[in-house]
Amino acid sequence: MESDQDILISEKDVTGVLRLTLNDNRRRNALSEEMLRELDVAFSSAAVDSSVRVIILAAKGSVFSSGHNLKEMTSAREHDDRGRAYFAKILALCAKVMQGIVACPKPVIAEVSGVATAAGCQLVASCDLAIASQTAQFSTPGVHIGLFCSTPMVALSRNVSNKHAMEMLLTGDMISAARAAEIGLINRITSEQELSEAVLALAHKIASKSSLTLATGKRAFYEQCEMSLSKAYEYASNVMVENMLAFDAEEGIGAFVEKRTPQWRDE
Repeated sequence: MESDQDILISEKDVTGVLRLTLNDNRRRNALSEEMLRELDVAFSSAAVDSSVRVIILAAKGSVFSSGHNLKEMTSAREHDDRGRAYFAKILALCAKVMQGIVACPKPVIAEVSGVATAAGCQLVASCDLAIASQTAQFSTPGVHIGLFCSTPMVALSRNVSNKHAMEMLLTGDMISAARAAEIGLINRITSEQELSEAVLALAHKIASKSSLTLATGKRAFYEQCEMSLSKAYEYASNVMVENMLAFDAEEGIGAFVEKRTPQWRDE
């Protein structure tokens, strides 16, 4: 599967951890049309693959992702409509990928080494969890070039507080990994040398749980976030009732009471 030509490398280990690696260093791992299409296929396939339990999204090189391929976007200005149709197509595809990460029943962990800017920062924010190296940096720098990072804003504003999100969006300043952890954009920081090992350890810990339970919880988490408090409790209560009736909940509770290791059937 892996070659110098691949812009997205896909590898799965025996525990069901799927590792997707952006591998387009020549274009700073930009979210080109080709990269977005490959990511869309990869997440869509993983969503329905019962052998995949957790997904790690990583990147090769010093840049995690520089965001959209601006050269590709600029070339579309030569069209009769000055690129309107192409811009709409790319942004719709990007939105599909970001929403696909959230909708994917498998937990997705971003492994960030290097710089994540604009839609690259959006990609990190769209993942369920994110661990970064000490040298990682993040920004939404669109204001520097007259293009507000409106679509990265969607994921960013759902992960950090309004004022922290607005500061990043209005200034375009690069923030450190330490600051990203402080405002909640990432979970924690490790050294560059320990990054992959730390992410894999977290992925294996999550992969050891019932995949049915994880999928139920992930879906419920994002659904209730958009609801009023009373609606959220009503919805979450119904989810828990259904979850309690699942085999894995019965097995897990029984194993806890009997002080033994649960045997998941993912059902």
